[in-house]
Amino acid sequence: MSPRAGNAGPHTLAFVESPVQLLNVLEWAHAHAPDAGDGGGGGAASRAGVTLVVLSPNDPMTRGQLRRMAELARREGYEVRWEEARGGPAAPFRTVGGLAGMLRRAGRVVLGDPFSRYVQLLLTITGASELVVVDDGTATMEFVGQLARGERLVRWHRKGGRPGPRDLVFAPVSATARRRLTPGERRSVQIFSSMPIEETPPGVSVAANDFGWTRARFGPPRITKGADMVGTSLVETGVVDGERYLDAVRTLAKTHGATRYFAHRRESAEKLHRLAVDTGLEVVRPDLPLELIARRGPIGRTVLSFPSTVVHTLPLALAGTEVRVAVCDIDPAWLTQGASPRARGFLKGVTGTARGVDRLAAVSAG
Repeated sequence: MSPRAGNAGPHTLAFVESPVQLLNVLEWAHAHAPDAGDGGGGGAASRAGVTLVVLSPNDPMTRGQLRRMAELARREGYEVRWEEARGGPAAPFRTVGGLAGMLRRAGRVVLGDPFSRYVQLLLTITGASELVVVDDGTATMEFVGQLARGERLVRWHRKGGRPGPRDLVFAPVSATARRRLTPGERRSVQIFSSMPIEETPPGVSVAANDFGWTRARFGPPRITKGADMVGTSLVETGVVDGERYLDAVRTLAKTHGATRYFAHRRESAEKLHRLAVDTGLEVVRPDLPLELIARRGPIGRTVLSFPSTVVHTLPLALAGTEVRVAVCDIDPAWLTQGASPRARGFLKGVTGTARGVDRLAAVSAG
């Protein structure tokens, strides 16, 4: 590595658990050091100061995308450390023990999911003077709001339910993590996000993620005449009824002439098989985050989505192209009985705050 690595500032330790988080760490590094990756000494120095730690999940689709993203990061010159963080009962103890020394030495910690119990546990160890939270999708919007209101950190689709036994046991760790994420005299906190931030916690700085790295590395894409659809895991998280979702996809695809369906990495194989049979859509399992897939192309002239992260990120990643992103509202009648009281308002907020998209009324579903 470059002998000037020390000039890049405090050593940065970045923890990621999903492909989108890893992508947004690369975007943060690109924005934090604009010369990174240009072949000059400054870029090499910037990359030398960042270690990416992948806390690998068990889900095969997520692992596959993470491995592809890790390859991209290594080609960019970053050090990547792959941790089998969930490989058996002893894995968390082994992982945390192996990272403790690095955590104590790091001057800056970047993380993608402040709701993650793993990340919260790691936050109790670090003494870093700088903390950076990069996007983990639309959950970032809820995290910032909860931090601003001093609430306990709870994912939006679980909010309103009673804490379970594991929540109660973990409560002291979660409370400590929340304090770590609150800026003070010895610690700065930054949110690096492409999401709309309406409630900024006191002392927290916000930097915009415009997907400059993605646009610089990929594309512009070849644009096809048809329409593509983006899948969502709202059924898998228990928010939306499966039958209503399939009906809505069928109607939306027929209305707009969609031919491909880009599956969310958490969508079940059974649901996707039925969707393909019932709708005739070609189901595509992306091997990279959709922002990179779309930017590399080919991509439809219209991209249809339900409320999700991509209605905020795709217009940025595809800026300067002729691709139209359209978002379809979730009809409240589609929500399951077990959906949290927060779900309806949160999904409406995801749609209502999206910039650079066309808004479609909720389709009729039987």
